[in-house]
Amino acid sequence: MTVYVVVLIPKITDQKGYGRYGQGWMEIFSQYDGQILAATESPTVIEGDWPYTRTVLLSFPSVDAMNRWYRSPEYQVLVRHRHRSSTSQIAVLPGLGDADPTEVPT
Repeated sequence: MTVYVVVLIPKITDQKGYGRYGQGWMEIFSQYDGQILAATESPTVIEGDWPYTRTVLLSFPSVDAMNRWYRSPEYQVLVRHRHRSSTSQIAVLPGLGDADPTEVPT
């Protein structure tokens, strides 16, 4: 089942450090069957406040594929740059598969 990863970054405290993370990210990510569905620093907000500097939406064909990427030794070395240079919240959401969209709560 497809899983989605929502990355919310409210604050980047060190642009150079975050840049090092960004420079190596795609090379590692591309090895793990993930897709970047959206990434922006200025989403169109239709309700409430959006206190995030950066918002990213990723997808993976399975939670196992996502875990292989996130827990890979290469990514764990790289992610230290993001941890030192920003704050973030990350959530993994299961895809709905063949669920009836009229029955999905909003």
